[in-house]
Amino acid sequence: MLADKDRIFTNLYGYGDWRLEGARKRGAWDGTKALIERGHDAIIEEMKKSGLRGRGGAGFPTGLKWSFMPKEVKDRPHYLIVNADESEPGTCKDRDIMRHDPHLLVEGCLIAGFAMRANAGYIYVRGEFYNEAQNLMAAIREAYDAGLLGKNACGSGWDFDLYVHRGAGAYICGEETALLESLEGKKGMPRLKPPFPAGAGLYGCPSTVNNVESIAVAPTILRRGAPWFAGIGRPNNTGTKLFCISGHVNRPCNVEEEMGIPLRELIDRHCGGVRGGWDNLLAVIPGGASVPLLPKSICDTVLMDFDSLRDQKSGLGTAAVIVMDKSTDVVKAIARLSQFYKHESCGQCTPCREGTGWMWRVMERMVTGNARLDEIDALEDVTRQVEGHTICALGDAAAWPIQGLIRHFRPEMERRIRARTEKLAAE
Repeated sequence: MLADKDRIFTNLYGYGDWRLEGARKRGAWDGTKALIERGHDAIIEEMKKSGLRGRGGAGFPTGLKWSFMPKEVKDRPHYLIVNADESEPGTCKDRDIMRHDPHLLVEGCLIAGFAMRANAGYIYVRGEFYNEAQNLMAAIREAYDAGLLGKNACGSGWDFDLYVHRGAGAYICGEETALLESLEGKKGMPRLKPPFPAGAGLYGCPSTVNNVESIAVAPTILRRGAPWFAGIGRPNNTGTKLFCISGHVNRPCNVEEEMGIPLRELIDRHCGGVRGGWDNLLAVIPGGASVPLLPKSICDTVLMDFDSLRDQKSGLGTAAVIVMDKSTDVVKAIARLSQFYKHESCGQCTPCREGTGWMWRVMERMVTGNARLDEIDALEDVTRQVEGHTICALGDAAAWPIQGLIRHFRPEMERRIRARTEKLAAE
């Protein structure tokens, strides 16, 4: 269990003052000038040593990503972009950071921007997050008024401007290159890579896109040292992580815990257990709607980190834990997710544009058993044709929940088909 002294987000529930004065009492903006004076390369090296992996879902090493930016600013400026388009169903961690601890993010933007030699940063906020955007903009204004942003930020000699850009509620804009297109005023559609954003990102300039949580933890890591952060969790899965737990638990919550905590301990300790007891558990989606679900037999022992969940053919994703007890119609739940991905597909790639609609329509028939047994294999075959054959990962996100359903709950799908067939035969 994570000790209170190791918590980074100490105002996650909004009990304290979220403004600058309250944030400073909790340790934000403490010695920021000294952190910047370490130099660009030293900051990036410290982030690499911490083992921090991107908290937006992909789990790519954050320090390594920062190091991809050019070492010199030439004819094109560098940009930092923060992805606050938190649209993954079940996820609500970034929302609480922006609402209750926005100065952690603002300070993180300054330090990350400096490390990557960027003089400007953009925070792309999900359109529905109105109150969160208001708090974030208020925090940025406070930072400017206090001399922490703008010209000679924190007295460090580095100029840094920070802007908030509000989206319009498109899930696809959570993909980093679609986000860049939207920032430029275009339709939010993913770009072909390469070039990657570090080479040609916003307005064709070197850019790095990071998740809110990844940026917000950076100042604390630098203050307390990479060995402290690397000492929490498991090898290659280090540090603290925000988990959003929803569904059939007694106390849904957003909680900071160490990486690698057992799923059962996470649910029992912080959520008061599964509704009706642990034996009433049917399945858990461990990392937001786009990762495959896990049945109770795996949930008994699985650890909540990138590698452990990957070994179980699922993923940590955004660490949005969606708990389903035995009252759940699991086939209908996955069919509902299929509808979501069909609706949110940008339509640029044929496998995704056509495949998401096809998968949803077949899943709707699977709910009622209005299908043939061989259509289960046909459905899985289509998910394999969609997965990995699109410009961005939305095709994968649409395919994986169905693959998880077939992998673990195929008998239930077959039972429905047989039951309907027998009913029709009897009539």
